[in-house]
Amino acid sequence: KSGLDPGGAWHAWGMACLKAGNLSSAREKFNRCLKPPMDLNQLNHGSRLVQDVIQYLESTVKPIVIADDDYFATLRELEATLRTRSLSLELMCEGKIQHNSYYQECLFYLHSYGTNLAIISFYMRHDCMREALLHLLNKESPSEVFIEGVFIPSYKSGKLHILENLLETIDPGLESWGVYLIAACKYLQRKNYYHILYELQQFMKDHVRAAMTCIRFFTHGATSYTELGDKQTWLLKIKDHLKVYLQEVSRSSGRKKMAFTFRKKMSAADVSRHINTVDLQMEVTKFLHRCESSGTSQMTGSSLPTLFGNNSMKMDVACKVMLEGKNIEEGFGIAFRVLQDFQLEATEVYSEVAKQLVKQRKYGEIRQLLKCVNESGVAAKNDGDNIILNCLNEFKNIPAEDLDNLIQDMDSDENKIQAYVMCNKLRSAYLVSVRQEKTRAMQLVQQVRQLAENSGDDVVKAICTQWL
Repeated sequence: KSGLDPGGAWHAWGMACLKAGNLSSAREKFNRCLKPPMDLNQLNHGSRLVQDVIQYLESTVKPIVIADDDYFATLRELEATLRTRSLSLELMCEGKIQHNSYYQECLFYLHSYGTNLAIISFYMRHDCMREALLHLLNKESPSEVFIEGVFIPSYKSGKLHILENLLETIDPGLESWGVYLIAACKYLQRKNYYHILYELQQFMKDHVRAAMTCIRFFTHGATSYTELGDKQTWLLKIKDHLKVYLQEVSRSSGRKKMAFTFRKKMSAADVSRHINTVDLQMEVTKFLHRCESSGTSQMTGSSLPTLFGNNSMKMDVACKVMLEGKNIEEGFGIAFRVLQDFQLEATEVYSEVAKQLVKQRKYGEIRQLLKCVNESGVAAKNDGDNIILNCLNEFKNIPAEDLDNLIQDMDSDENKIQAYVMCNKLRSAYLVSVRQEKTRAMQLVQQVRQLAENSGDDVVKAICTQWL
């Protein structure tokens, strides 16, 4: 008469029937106020009213305690089990859920009015993981339901191995679980749970992604190559994963193509390249670890470069290897291989090393660097000269004798003149200029005279004028 919503009254009446143990009458009352969810895959446990019903039914069930000598009670329980087994809505798991009318009632309400997440969570609460997984597959629920309902409860309760075993039992190839497993990996990565992620990737036999996780274990948090030296086992694991992947690819290429739909793929050439990178990183790690241990290391930086970074970081590795040995020659071989393997800009790296040597006042080492570069067999004609020119920006800090020696080491007279001009040694620039072919010599001497005039060097200006 008053036009109020009768839903609340039906719900209260239904709850009263439940508490009185009248289950069929409760179903009838609840049918008038409970509605199935619009979207069965929404990430919640359905309406508050349904949750109240389930909560009450679950709290009502009490485990039957049987005394050891009460054989008749055991027989009575067995009889009850056989009687109620036919009430089962679908395949039930072992245990009391299978033969308890209150649990059957829970399943009736969950299947009629609950979400897939609510059903799966119910199974998980009562140790029926297999049923939870079968329901998930049967309803083709999205991966979010798997994460919330199955995966998170499994790893939080230490049952990840049980979950893995069940996934394999239901589908030995894991193909039907691919979407769910990839989603679980992404979730773990977002949460920074890398140890669980690595364990899951190994279970999935996703060797390429497992190798990538090992790279993170190797590099993450290390502040020195001494620390990286202690983490070299991760490099061996990376190689193991990549080798196993190569074997699997070669085995499957002979037969019908294997369905590796969710596992990361990579060409055999790329895998071989990555294995070479790991080998080279092992050499770099051993070398720099030894340098740091013997105290020859001088470079300190905020980040620790490895060969697993971008090209800029790889160039930093090459610089570090050359600068941290007892001398340039000691680390040049490894650095040269880094430059060659990754096709890096060699002159840029050599110039950076030369600048660092100027800062460290190791002028003799710059000459040794030039010797190594020339003997490497791949240096272009002007590489050595360019390295010297690049480090002359710091010429004010270089003692006169060392500066002269460096410029004298240059191959090209034109570059020597440029170097002398950069260092304001106009008299020396003039002396090299006049040795050139006459037409070129006139141009060069005129340039030197102009520079002398601009800088107020009357002596050099007069010499140039007289020669011209």
